[in-house]
Amino acid sequence: MKAETRINFAALATVPFVMVLSNSMLIPVLPALQKALHRSLLQVGLLITVFSCAAALVIPVGGYLSDRFGRKTVIVPCLAIFGAGGLLCGLAPLVLPGSTYALLMAGRAIQGVGAGGTYQVAMALAGDIFRSRERSKVLGMLEASNGLGKVVSPIIGAAVMVIAWYAPFFVYPLLAWLAALFVWRAVREPEGTTTRRPLGSFVRGLGRVLRRTGGSLFACFLAGGLALFFLFGVLSYYSDFLEQRHGVEGVARGLIIAIPVAVMALVSYLSGTFLVRRLRQISKLSVVAGLGLVAAAFVIMFFVHRSVVPFTAAISLMGFGNGVLLPSLNTMITSASGSQERGTVTALYGTVRFLGAAFGPPAFDRAIKVGTVLPYLGSAALAVAGLVVAATVIRQQRMLAKLRGGEGPEGGRPEGRDRDAAEERRATDARRMRLEPGPTRGPNRLT
Repeated sequence: MKAETRINFAALATVPFVMVLSNSMLIPVLPALQKALHRSLLQVGLLITVFSCAAALVIPVGGYLSDRFGRKTVIVPCLAIFGAGGLLCGLAPLVLPGSTYALLMAGRAIQGVGAGGTYQVAMALAGDIFRSRERSKVLGMLEASNGLGKVVSPIIGAAVMVIAWYAPFFVYPLLAWLAALFVWRAVREPEGTTTRRPLGSFVRGLGRVLRRTGGSLFACFLAGGLALFFLFGVLSYYSDFLEQRHGVEGVARGLIIAIPVAVMALVSYLSGTFLVRRLRQISKLSVVAGLGLVAAAFVIMFFVHRSVVPFTAAISLMGFGNGVLLPSLNTMITSASGSQERGTVTALYGTVRFLGAAFGPPAFDRAIKVGTVLPYLGSAALAVAGLVVAATVIRQQRMLAKLRGGEGPEGGRPEGRDRDAAEERRATDARRMRLEPGPTRGPNRLT
């Protein structure tokens, strides 16, 4: 990797790192929020849900705007908005203590709007900058950066919370605005990745992507959504479990919560590196195997959920499974389309991931009150269902066709404006030939 390319990657890696703090840093803070605001665990868990739902709604818009006007043009302002929402949350108990909860919800919604144009757009930009087999490694490293954020964020949240329960919210503007400056100054966006095509033409291009790989994209989206649904559902309960049942508080709780996500971060990096040489052979297998490990982890949780050490080990196995499957999903999804639709496709994927993170905590909170069968064995059944869909629906060679034909070592054709324009011309010519009558046959035919 060249020096300039390393700088590009370093700047892009700050985006998922900052974004993952949005929810993960609050996990160890939720019990303190519950006490300070006199709210139930479900109500404080809605601070994660409202953020994720807002992000899920905005992500498709951010993806389209990044295809239309450029990735950096979207990422940098969105990071600024994300930081502003965090600042509002931090100031809420100081400025209007009587309306703290309402302002926290508003600030988290603003953060969600900002998050809608960040990580998935950064993934699309990485897909634009890095070509051929290097893409899978870089996307694995980006997922590892996301995982690293999940590792340190509980520790940061627990440590800063010692100052005040609302102090962690001030971390958001500090890091987000620094990341925005780094991306703006350091990242060089390739030419030809934006499109000035009319919306109708853009929609037709996106339609061609969905016709070619729609089923595979659905299976990949489902797998990614389930991974985040399980992760945040279990971790939100895990934080409360450590404090209420075992009296683990503060930084110690943050360190324990960090163990499963540290496993996920490490495995994401290693699997992304491993995929570089075996991309076309094992991308689908990695998704299937990862979901299988997640299902096995939930079965183990069902039997050991009362003890901290084996329960932590089981959650770590789930993190291992997520680390196996997520880099493969990222590579297939970013490679399934041309550069001019990539932002929108990855944005749709991001919407599904955020929805998974949004509904994981409240769903797990409700399920655990019913008993242990539904949250653990029910989650295992969901993981197996996702595994079956992935095994039967994903067509990895078709998903990686753009990578093979336009960016892989075997191909030399450029991907981008010229190639998309050629596709448009071919489609237009085909329609014209269907509409025009053929030459007259028979004795009256002119010669």
